[in-house]
Amino acid sequence: MILLQSVNEADCLDHQHRRTSGTTGRHHSRRSAYRASGLVPRPQADLRPTRFTSEKRPLSGAKVGVIAGQVRPVPLAELAALHASLPAVPSFAVSLRRSDGKLAVIAEIKRRSPSAGAIATGVAAPAQAERYRHAAASALSVLTDEKYFGGTLDDLAAVTVHFRQFPPPLPCIRKDFFVHPIQVLQARQAGASAILIIVRALTDAEIAALKAAADASGLDSLFEIHTAPELDRALAHGATIIGVNNRDLAIFKTDLGLSERLIPLFPKHVIAVSESGIHTAADAARVRAAGAHAVLVGEALMKAPDPAALIASFRP
Repeated sequence: MILLQSVNEADCLDHQHRRTSGTTGRHHSRRSAYRASGLVPRPQADLRPTRFTSEKRPLSGAKVGVIAGQVRPVPLAELAALHASLPAVPSFAVSLRRSDGKLAVIAEIKRRSPSAGAIATGVAAPAQAERYRHAAASALSVLTDEKYFGGTLDDLAAVTVHFRQFPPPLPCIRKDFFVHPIQVLQARQAGASAILIIVRALTDAEIAALKAAADASGLDSLFEIHTAPELDRALAHGATIIGVNNRDLAIFKTDLGLSERLIPLFPKHVIAVSESGIHTAADAARVRAAGAHAVLVGEALMKAPDPAALIASFRP
């Protein structure tokens, strides 16, 4: 399952809660605080349609609320200095282009999700990372959203510390709903190699700020798209790693046909990732035939009794 789906679910749940608990006034006050901090929600007219026809908060009110107290100006020079002061991290982009031409696998650490419920709530992130490394994963996706996924930034830090102590490391993407460069700074501090940019959830100005922050921090950016116009937007921002979310966010159904339709449109230099709905060798073969260089797999690997066997089946 890809994050934007769950952000939309989370926003719907939050909206329903506000309707029943009468928190409209508090929501208005918090929105004013967002404006003061520079996190200004877009007008309602700018929202793209989803199956939720309520006044769904843009940019995920839940995530903006979590980071509102942390927000401050983050100069690019500060990020560059931070990058220079910290240990080098393995390249996320390099890990996704295998020399043998087979699929790279981004294995996700995910304890729970709004749609699937509990998956592996008691798992320790470093232990799961070690299972994935033993299973020959190419890279890791570490969810750091606590409210809906049961992850934390400490999980990411614990995984990267484990890899430094017991090399070789796998590159890790911080999987979260990015809305401000402060989250990029936190990702670099925690040892991430990449961040996620969900194109349909952000304005062009927000995308540009996040991409610039990632570049200054020495991090790769995985741009997530769902449509051809979103592909155009990602390319306009210089995206070199683009993931297709196979989940139709209008009805929350998974369709690998999205990867089959969109990935052939990618320029040759772009690394193509297929996300969501990869459960079997046949699924992996479909997206590989469409041109995917990598797949991002979460729930299926978390539940697999033998992650190594499942990953091996993706690379016949």
